[in-house]
Amino acid sequence: MKSFELHQENPPPLTMVGCGILRKEVDRLIEKNHWNVHTHYLDSALHNYLNRLSKELNQALEEREGRGEKTLVFYGGCHPLMENYLEAHHTCRTEGQNCIVMLLGYEVFMRELEKGAYFLVEDWALTWEPMITACFGMNTPVIREIFHSSHKYILALKTPCNGDFTEAAEAAARFVDLPLQWMDVGLEHLESVLADAIQRRLSQEQ
Repeated sequence: MKSFELHQENPPPLTMVGCGILRKEVDRLIEKNHWNVHTHYLDSALHNYLNRLSKELNQALEEREGRGEKTLVFYGGCHPLMENYLEAHHTCRTEGQNCIVMLLGYEVFMRELEKGAYFLVEDWALTWEPMITACFGMNTPVIREIFHSSHKYILALKTPCNGDFTEAAEAAARFVDLPLQWMDVGLEHLESVLADAIQRRLSQEQ
């Protein structure tokens, strides 16, 4: 199996602050490649609440930097001011519009998106109904109308790190009244995204 070695001998430790949506996958890749990276994961539903995302991300970065740690951000363009935050904290983030692009790659992501996919990962499936109702309210017909307006099916993404979340995915699809499809996904693209971000961060002076 291919490993991504960093172009730096004995690189200093990094602390990656980011979304917990793919924590299992990220942790496995860090372990596989023996990257000197610690992790600090935030709630995977924060992308629904921009004020909370801003507060919690900046707070986590400040805390880690206050300990003298060199940080890296595992997020897409999940906040309109994300690039400003990166600049303020003298750090960088993983490349990609969102975590699904990082996992699938842009071409696969766009292909399924254009067909009407709503991408579902294990973490969201397991917390689906409370997460959705907290965001959109308790009116199921309204929630379904929102989903039907821009999606034609739920595409559940199963990685090598997932358990069996079939029941949760089926319940999520029923809740929004959309058909469910499945896709098996490897970690190769995510691995290259992480390796690139780690290398870029190590190359920065601060």
